Amino acid sequence: MIDRMEMTLGTLRESIARWTNNGNLFPSAIQALSLFREDAPTEPMGVVYEPSICLVVQGAKRVLLGNETYVYDDRHYLITSVNLPTLVQVIKASRERPLLGLKLTFDIHEVSQLLVDGNFPHDRTRQSGHGMAASEITLPLLTAIQRLIDLLDEEHDIPILAPIIRKEIEYLLLVGEQGARLRQIASAGSQSQQIARAIEWLNNNFTRQLRIDDLASRARMGTASFYNHFRSMTALSPLQYQKHLRLHEARRLMLAESLDAATAAFQVGYESPSQFSREYNRLYGAPPLRDIAKLRQIAATE
Repeated sequence: MIDRMEMTLGTLRESIARWTNNGNLFPSAIQALSLFREDAPTEPMGVVYEPSICLVVQGAKRVLLGNETYVYDDRHYLITSVNLPTLVQVIKASRERPLLGLKLTFDIHEVSQLLVDGNFPHDRTRQSGHGMAASEITLPLLTAIQRLIDLLDEEHDIPILAPIIRKEIEYLLLVGEQGARLRQIASAGSQSQQIARAIEWLNNNFTRQLRIDDLASRARMGTASFYNHFRSMTALSPLQYQKHLRLHEARRLMLAESLDAATAAFQVGYESPSQFSREYNRLYGAPPLRDIAKLRQIAATE
């Protein structure tokens, strides 16, 4: 089994290296599948993880969600069941052995239909667990992912075969070690699905003023129950979740669109630039100007 695992990992490394040879990110012809590479360790970057499975076949990544830390490498995958604001850092990569990986996002409605078709038991009363976990990769999962990537060489087969293989991957996850996370989100009426509804609203409206009572109403839950389940799933309070979304977006605006700190702060919903600077420093370990200058210097060096 170990030899077959290593052989399959080797094939995946070759495939991903070939498709990412001209850049760090390759949004493939298969909807929801992205391939990526990094040739060196990186600084922590703000990333909102979508419902997805992420896999690295060479190298390693570290993800910080609130006070929780997840590491995934060529023997572990990362599964995310709801949108989660995180800090992500490549911790193992080099030009000789770059980090090579992929992300396959889920269609929760498709997963819900799979639950019905597969007659999975629904547990609507179970309390929400964290919406993210790292688990040991399995050979069936690796081989299914390899078959999906192989379709990139046969684009005419993608419309028919890609949805079938994607459904196979979702099924393997549903019956695997972390399947309960997906089943909770996809089960109609579950507490996890109610929290996911509130999370979706927050992601689309993070610049607006947040009232916990209103958000709890959107989830059709009492305020205290909503707060506890939200924190259980995201490792953050609703206000912390909103703050991370705002700070991640402000960092992107300053880095990619060259906005100054005050303009970025106002654009993401802050009323006080000084408060923005304090919270930015607390999350990223440096005030905005120094942090952005450091990131640009790193990019220029690379």
